[in-house]
Amino acid sequence: MSAARAHGARDEDWAPGLVALDIDGTIVDGEAAPSGAVHRAVHRAREAGAHVVLATGRALLGTWPVAEQLGLEDGWVVASNGAVTARLEDREVVDLVTFDAAPALRLLREHVPDALAAVEELGVGYRVTAPFPDGELTGEQRVVGFDELVAEPVTRVVLRSPEKEPADFLELVERIGLHEVSYAVGYTAWLDIAPKGVSKASALEVVRQRLEVPADRTMAVGDGRNDLEMLDWAHRGVAMGQAPAEVQDAADLVTEEVGDDGLAVALGWFFR
Repeated sequence: MSAARAHGARDEDWAPGLVALDIDGTIVDGEAAPSGAVHRAVHRAREAGAHVVLATGRALLGTWPVAEQLGLEDGWVVASNGAVTARLEDREVVDLVTFDAAPALRLLREHVPDALAAVEELGVGYRVTAPFPDGELTGEQRVVGFDELVAEPVTRVVLRSPEKEPADFLELVERIGLHEVSYAVGYTAWLDIAPKGVSKASALEVVRQRLEVPADRTMAVGDGRNDLEMLDWAHRGVAMGQAPAEVQDAADLVTEEVGDDGLAVALGWFFR
């Protein structure tokens, strides 16, 4: 699906009341700040009365700075792929879902023994089996043994194996069966594991109900496999132009790539 084809498929008379935005690959490209075009487009949406909700795989520590860069001072954020929901105005965590990561990690460890593993420590950073490369995790990294890594329930687990391609992870999780958790494979050899049934979509649905926005007034924009449920949840799901084919196929519309301000283009379809 091309961006031009997607543009022609939009509904000129429809406007969203809730806009859910992925961060990496959607709002920002790498470690760069949001572009001026994206910043202006987000504010046009807010000025039109839409609730803008950041929905990301990042931990809260990595989410707050982007909200600040966009000038978002109130509203909601969904972090850790749906396991954490917080208010912007007071940075209070309102919803938190944890799970026992030990069974899944032990199973994965048998098949990918050299992979790096990390579990989130809310508001602090991560416990890791070995340091992750700079810029990949936000907050402190505390190296611990495997038993300490899985000693208590957590919101999120990351498994990283540079020797593997995304397709290798997809094949692995299908072959060994991760039935008691939710998971998403990133662009690189990166596997996110979350509590069963938890996704950006599950958290956004709770936020939608709190805000009393009709289900047919929701929009979501994302680029990764961890956005699939969110794009399906939204009345209008928009994939970024660089998204994998399966993500674009799951979306109603496809915009330009993040480097070409695809988010600003998509918001411009509905907020002028």
